[in-house]
Amino acid sequence: MTGLLLLSAACAPYPGADVPFLVTPPDVVDGMLRLARVTADDLVYDLGSGDGRIVIAAARDFHARAVGIEIDPRLVASSREYLRRTGVADRASIVQQDLFQADLSPATVVTLYLTREVNLRLRPKLLAELRPGTRVVSFNFDMGDWEPRSMIRMDVNGREIPIYLWIVPPRATG
Repeated sequence: MTGLLLLSAACAPYPGADVPFLVTPPDVVDGMLRLARVTADDLVYDLGSGDGRIVIAAARDFHARAVGIEIDPRLVASSREYLRRTGVADRASIVQQDLFQADLSPATVVTLYLTREVNLRLRPKLLAELRPGTRVVSFNFDMGDWEPRSMIRMDVNGREIPIYLWIVPPRATG
């Protein structure tokens, strides 16, 4: 299945959410994690984790530890159940929290499927909290003038949609 972008049954975002939940196609999930070169040594944070599919794939297919940050309590509950059913709850978890309030510093990889506006608002937090060398991957939306290290395109329903990879640079000293 090539996957279909679908709006969740709850079309309006949860109060406080900046982005409605959209399903990430399975081949895009795989493409994101491969572009980030996720390994068993990584701690993947998925911001706006929705149904938990990126968290689950990181744990199940790449043997990484993974944390989803999701604000909608209904999605948190269903994704936690999904983690349990897929047998990855020992390596993966979902936290109900606003992604702008979450401590991102432990992550070695951060995945995003948000919007360009949210990415731009999030960028200063990523650069301030993440260690140099941390990989940031975004499906469909860039980060303004922060040039990606790499980009691939995935066919989604006949449209070529980008996946971007950035590497957090060393901090400036002075």
